[in-house]
Amino acid sequence: MQHILNGKQFADQKLLQKIFSRAHELEEADKIGKTPKLLTGKIVATVFYETSTRTRLSFESATEKLGAGVISMADAKTSSAVKGESLEDTIKIISGYADVIILRHPENGAAERAASVSDIPVINAGDGYNEHPTQALLDLYCMQKELGRIDGLKIAFLADLRYQRNVHSLTPIFCQFPNLELYFIGPKELALPQIYKDQLTSAGIKFKELEKIDSVLGEIDVLYVARVFKERFQDESEYERLKKSFFVDKNTLAKMKKDSIVLHVMPRIYEIDREVDKDPRAAYFRQAKGGLYVRMALLLYALGL
Repeated sequence: MQHILNGKQFADQKLLQKIFSRAHELEEADKIGKTPKLLTGKIVATVFYETSTRTRLSFESATEKLGAGVISMADAKTSSAVKGESLEDTIKIISGYADVIILRHPENGAAERAASVSDIPVINAGDGYNEHPTQALLDLYCMQKELGRIDGLKIAFLADLRYQRNVHSLTPIFCQFPNLELYFIGPKELALPQIYKDQLTSAGIKFKELEKIDSVLGEIDVLYVARVFKERFQDESEYERLKKSFFVDKNTLAKMKKDSIVLHVMPRIYEIDREVDKDPRAAYFRQAKGGLYVRMALLLYALGL
């Protein structure tokens, strides 16, 4: 049994490549309709206290493709949470019904709390603005698939880094790639928290913080765009002031390399003009599709298969 709770667990290039190789094998098998039903007889519980489209549905699709059944709590408002039941009690009960729990929760540290009482593997599908390790892995899988490597890339993260939990999960993994160059671009109010910058500094990873992107557009291999998270703001006026800090359109792409890519964690609200979708460098839909196979590989990893 292996919980999947944070990015630090995958700060090992051999393990990372093992997951990616498995994901690639599953992707190739799926293309010809020969996905191995390795989870026949298993039950996966998707327990989502926050809204989700891609993460929940991709995990449920991954489950079905591998032959397992799904039980789902897609809305906390229809669960005993509204009666005051604790997360720990809910997880303890569900662990008696299923073989794996996929958990999304609005509180930082919720995944660790769940794992501490669960008799089955817990996979963190996002806990507050803390971490989102499966998103981080699918991001890296996409970069490697599109560009052929991870080490040596120049990657720019644009907009909300304060609350972007997949970037928080990516940071300890990035520490294993000494030739990366990272750019964190956005308003100071949405800067990457110091704890993650300290990790990069300790590992000797080059990074710069900028408020404007124009100076690096011609150099980067990856432009990773993030929305500003309205649900993380207590002050709506602050959200309104910051929400359109950056916008990617065809003029942005005109300054980028021909072999670069644009990624987005999704959902897209206003950060990327729809005209960008027509450009082959717009990789965000391919990014989401590849995430299905990464999550299939992670389900197998969590169960020791």
